[in-house]
Amino acid sequence: MSNITGITRGGTPYEPTFVTDLNAANCIGCGRCFKVCPRNVFDLVERGEDDEGYDEDEDNAMVMTLANALDCIGCGSCARVCPKQCHTHQPLPAGA
Repeated sequence: MSNITGITRGGTPYEPTFVTDLNAANCIGCGRCFKVCPRNVFDLVERGEDDEGYDEDEDNAMVMTLANALDCIGCGSCARVCPKQCHTHQPLPAGA
């Protein structure tokens, strides 16, 4: 199955890359990706003691998760605003 492709307003084809993973160990819970996402793909949750990167001395023990990854439209806004480069994106076929 081939990957999803789109066409720009000028007629140039492109291949969007969709968020497929979020590195919770690097995530600082700033919420920037949550704020810029037009499709509610992310959710901010409390980091558990068993989670990698947990530090009980931190005031803010929050971490971003992928809540609705299948709603991602491949705009890449989340990756552009993330100060820790937590997001992994890749081209995908429809329904993957």
